[in-house]
Amino acid sequence: MKKMKKLFFAIIAAALICPQFVSCQQKTKFNLPVETLEIVKADSTSVFVKSEIASKAEERNFGFMERKNIPDGTGMLFVFQKDQVLSFWMKNTPHPLSIAYIDSQGIIRDIYDMTPFSLAPIQSTRSVRYALEVPQGWYEKAGVKTGDKVLLGNR
Repeated sequence: MKKMKKLFFAIIAAALICPQFVSCQQKTKFNLPVETLEIVKADSTSVFVKSEIASKAEERNFGFMERKNIPDGTGMLFVFQKDQVLSFWMKNTPHPLSIAYIDSQGIIRDIYDMTPFSLAPIQSTRSVRYALEVPQGWYEKAGVKTGDKVLLGNR
């Protein structure tokens, strides 16, 4: 009987904390398209990153939130409809990331490391069209720097 009471109170507490109990267990996941992007470095060699493509506002807003494991060689490309100064943060994002801000010609203009769970905005230094998030340190390990070019096809 005591176990039943404890279980009952645990269920009530969960219901009060999270009215939609099921959605608290599993956040909405988007079925994003995946493309392999080529980054051409200054020395004309290339590296590749398998990227999820987030082009809708709700996809961009959720991004990598709540993902605990993002393997090297993978990332997420955020696509915007117009050039603008972009600002990202790490709300609800436990995995350390690096972000590259990319202009409409595919040129990487900024690369920054981002701190898990930080609400501090990480802003591009100029108007850009894209942002590419990867596991923190991947750009450095791959030898990718500002000025390198991401081949974006017909985006």
